[in-house]
Amino acid sequence: MTLAALEQAHLLFRRSFELGSLVTSHPPRLAHPNKQLVYALACPPGSRHQGTLVVARWRSMPLPDALPAAEPERIMREDAFGYEPAPQGASSPLVEWYVNFADANLFFAYGSALFAQDEIQVAEHPALGSLREALLASSGDDKALRPATRDGFVPTPVLIRGAPRHCAIATDPNPGEYRPFGLYGNRFAQGTAIAIRKAVTVLDPPTLTNLIAMEALPGGSGPYHRRQILDVLTTAYTAFRAATVESALAADGPRVVVHTGHWGTGAYGGNKVLMALLQAIAARLAGLSALVYHTRDEVGSQAYREAMRVLDTELSLPGEAPELARLVDAIENKGFCWGMSDGN
Repeated sequence: MTLAALEQAHLLFRRSFELGSLVTSHPPRLAHPNKQLVYALACPPGSRHQGTLVVARWRSMPLPDALPAAEPERIMREDAFGYEPAPQGASSPLVEWYVNFADANLFFAYGSALFAQDEIQVAEHPALGSLREALLASSGDDKALRPATRDGFVPTPVLIRGAPRHCAIATDPNPGEYRPFGLYGNRFAQGTAIAIRKAVTVLDPPTLTNLIAMEALPGGSGPYHRRQILDVLTTAYTAFRAATVESALAADGPRVVVHTGHWGTGAYGGNKVLMALLQAIAARLAGLSALVYHTRDEVGSQAYREAMRVLDTELSLPGEAPELARLVDAIENKGFCWGMSDGN
């Protein structure tokens, strides 16, 4: 299917927001004092919000029948998202995307005491809070405009181009910076004002980030069933394929790179090996140029390496493009089991 046909069949909406008007008309609603402090540091009075934010919500796409022969480059990095500027001077323009480990209710907890991956991303890109408020204000007229990454049981990933990143927030444990246990997750609410101030590095001028907001399958127990495997695979494939369309609107003939990590394996208790394996398959199905997998630590790296080993040795079918149905059967037969929520 061509990109134009894909857009016509599966695009729910695409809307552009002028950032100055967006932030002025729909200021973020920050209930927790630490969130208010981060915003005050990142966007002090007089801050200018310039540029255009483009948001698109996509309807779930049917999976292809077989894997294409071409594979994206796989890159593992034992770190967190750095949002580094794309290298210049390449023969083809590079468009990079970063996954937001979203809830079905997009950015719903951005102003609360919570501070997991989703909330950190919004705190660093504060216009995303204004975007949620704008979509809530508009959705009464058009239900497609709801800030949602699912419609019932159907994934509807949301892609956002050009989100300004106004600050970087350190969440690692650092006693010298007054955060002996770090600021991630539930610990953020316990952070002192001095700890928050030392954790925030203001970016002036802001950098720009492209984001993919997609919800993983919420927690289960026991072995994964075929329906659950297909849900995860369909969600990631739809989001990554939509990224190729949105990238083509931003550049001519781009290389499309997605940065992700152990999506759905924290609060949702997903299996790290399986979630890495399925995202790698989705990247191949979607025709990405590269998938950069940020593992954070050695435990995460071990899970990623095991996923690639299983994919390349135990699930590979040499000399042919494997039918996806057979591949999913083989994955289900591996007996991957759910883990436990980390409470964040």
